[in-house]
Amino acid sequence: MKNYTTRSGYQKMIDELHNLTTVEYKNAIEMLQEARDKGDLSENAEYEAAKDYHAKLMNKITALKEKIRKSEIINQAHLSTDAVNMLSTVEIKNHKLNKTQIWKLVSENEIDTQNGKISFNSPIGSALIGHKVGEIVEVSVPSGTMKLEILSIK
Repeated sequence: MKNYTTRSGYQKMIDELHNLTTVEYKNAIEMLQEARDKGDLSENAEYEAAKDYHAKLMNKITALKEKIRKSEIINQAHLSTDAVNMLSTVEIKNHKLNKTQIWKLVSENEIDTQNGKISFNSPIGSALIGHKVGEIVEVSVPSGTMKLEILSIK
């Protein structure tokens, strides 16, 4: 399955991988070395914690490398503004809350709900995809059903 992302989202993953494989990896190795230097490994809780941290770090690095490998950079210039798509900025009226909201649909690694960025794979994001200005979309969320009217698409 492809991991659709923007160029900035892709760069964010590359930067995180660099940090994990340099700074974090070095810290993990130092933690293991310090714990080993303390002697008996069979009853060394610090060594076990360092091994666990190292294993989790390696799993995180492996998963991020795979995510990067499966990434496909999408370019907003090639996407239509006639209907909501993966990088749209959508102004909606939330009928349940009776308020207007603006959301930008972004990839998983760019989510920032404080700044109005939600995943295009989220329940709300995926429900909006393909709909046009003036349409009302019903979205099932844990608190019930939301009615969202699409006011504009950029």
